[in-house]
Amino acid sequence: MVPAPRKETPRKDTPRKETPRKETPRKETVRKETPGKGTARKEKPSGRTGGAATTTKRSARKKAPARGTAAEGRTARNAQGARPKADGSAPRAARSGGGSGRRPPPGRPPRPRVPFHRRDPLKRLNVGLLVVAFVLSLFAGRLVQLQTIDSGQYTEQAMLQRMRELRLPAVRGDITDAQGNPLAMTVEARAIFADPSLIKADKRQPIVNALAPTLGLNPATLLRQISKPQARFVYLAHGVRPDQARLVSSWNFLGIGTLPEYRREYPNDSLAASVIGFVNDTGSGAAGLESSLNGVLAGKEGWQRVEISPEGQHIPMGEDQKRPSVPGRGVRLTLQRDLQFKAQQAIEQQVRASRAKSGTVIVMDPRTGRLLAMASAPGFDPNDYADSDRSRWGSPLVQHAYEPGSTGKVVTAAAVMEHGGVTPQTPYTVPDKIKKYDVVFHDSHPHPPERLTFAGVLAKSSNVGTIMASESIGQQRLYQTLRDFGFGRRTGLPLPGETAGLLEPPAKWSGTDRFPIAFGQTVSVNAVQMASVYSTIANGGVRVAPNLVAGTVGEHDRFTPAPAPEREQVISAKTARQISDMLEGVTTKEGTAPKAQIKGYRVAGKTGTAQIVNPRCGCYDGGGYTASFAGFAPADDPRLVVQVVLQDPKRGSHYGGDAAAPVFKDVMSFALQSEKIPPTGSRPPIIEIRARD
Repeated sequence: MVPAPRKETPRKDTPRKETPRKETPRKETVRKETPGKGTARKEKPSGRTGGAATTTKRSARKKAPARGTAAEGRTARNAQGARPKADGSAPRAARSGGGSGRRPPPGRPPRPRVPFHRRDPLKRLNVGLLVVAFVLSLFAGRLVQLQTIDSGQYTEQAMLQRMRELRLPAVRGDITDAQGNPLAMTVEARAIFADPSLIKADKRQPIVNALAPTLGLNPATLLRQISKPQARFVYLAHGVRPDQARLVSSWNFLGIGTLPEYRREYPNDSLAASVIGFVNDTGSGAAGLESSLNGVLAGKEGWQRVEISPEGQHIPMGEDQKRPSVPGRGVRLTLQRDLQFKAQQAIEQQVRASRAKSGTVIVMDPRTGRLLAMASAPGFDPNDYADSDRSRWGSPLVQHAYEPGSTGKVVTAAAVMEHGGVTPQTPYTVPDKIKKYDVVFHDSHPHPPERLTFAGVLAKSSNVGTIMASESIGQQRLYQTLRDFGFGRRTGLPLPGETAGLLEPPAKWSGTDRFPIAFGQTVSVNAVQMASVYSTIANGGVRVAPNLVAGTVGEHDRFTPAPAPEREQVISAKTARQISDMLEGVTTKEGTAPKAQIKGYRVAGKTGTAQIVNPRCGCYDGGGYTASFAGFAPADDPRLVVQVVLQDPKRGSHYGGDAAAPVFKDVMSFALQSEKIPPTGSRPPIIEIRARD
């Protein structure tokens, strides 16, 4: 029995096995002539030939040219359609049926050829290494980019996340009195800040519970400030005392830190608060001199960029850039602390005793215009300004205008004596009332007609007698004299909100306006303006502009004096001397202010009792009174002027001689002793009050 031929699997590395068939257009013809394609190659020798025949056949196939073209078909086949052998021997006879290969067994379809590609393991390894190398090169390239090319950018971004730009407040200049005693000073403090991005939600409420009562913060506001995860920096409090800041730091709250800064302190509490003012939470002046001189006191703020740790603390050795701040200049005032304290104490006591709405006291040097004391009541403590009445934050000494009343009669006296030919002995028959046009003017008390000298008119403060004397000059002359004494003009003090008072030009006066103006009504002034009027008379008719700032203090405590105040001769020295003598008569027993007398000293002054306009009706009915007294001592060598004003006293007398004169006496007595001003020892002039027939 002949063994079945072995089916030979075609070798994978025959490169041209299919290409010729695809290229020839006669492929179908060849395939028809040779059914059972590829059988010649698949045919295997019988068992007799063995493996040698197989080897010979494989060698012949390797050397044979590519098959499949029409030419090869014609030359390679003999007449029986058989392919000649490679060694030149005759080919085997083809089997019946035209096929050269073995037919597949019945019922089994021919097995399709499956190409087999033998893979090279080394090649696969090389490809894998190339892929790994490529990936590693990508990582290496990115690493090089991050560490070299982009390193600066990312380093900067990382640094910016840790950096904070902080303001460096300038050290604010001190405010001192004339002797250098501090009235407002700058001390070390701390600012409390938060980095909300570091504060976890469950830690917010404990932080609020600890910080709010300690720092006096609103709990709801504080919780809202630290509940913004996207925020990196927010100030929670300024001006915190160092001991409070140390307590906050000891709690070690993540995201809560402290920074050094400064806060304003007023060592004398409410002393001169209406003049000094205060600094608000942001470090800016908000009232008084702190506000108006803020540009001098504040200096120039700097900045610092610091590195902050995750715990919210400044890293001392970290990145640090700064532009130093420039400290402010100090301001030295003309005020004297001890005299200021006495004036403030005296007016506070009288305001309480008389149940007055408010009161002021001014002490002034008439020779230099320096303000030695400026007190007002009620006051406030600038250290706790937020807890005080906002209406007290201002400076009533310059912001509040009032009708001077009889204290303004000295200006009329100066005008009529300088320009109207009136002398202290000029006689007048003075009734208790007088009618001008359709208006009746009265003295403060009913009395029968009196025969008085002009000095007596002033001593008894007669409205009617003053009207009679004022008719010796025209209204334009009266107006100009008032302007020369400072009515209707601001004093120029560096205090915010100063009023110029009210003095309309004569063109706006009605037919009767000149009469009440002559005795100090329908015009208004502030307290400093009125003190300046009496300083002008005390200084021989020379008006020296009131001044409050003596100078500034710069680096190394170098003092720069303020410009000299303006000086103006308002009236002659003779007229000023005569008016001064007449004012001494006011403080005698026959005058309106015997309570202003000071033992051993000659005192000159004038009372004032002016009606206050009732805002409900625009009239004087039910509006209350302004009680005032202004004077100087020693009268024959004036060194000090004291002016007192009480607004609407309700208990006791509302007259200036009763309500204000005692305060004048108290403050002037202290000032004379404080300044070591002895009595002159001279005898006062004899003032004729009543005219001789």
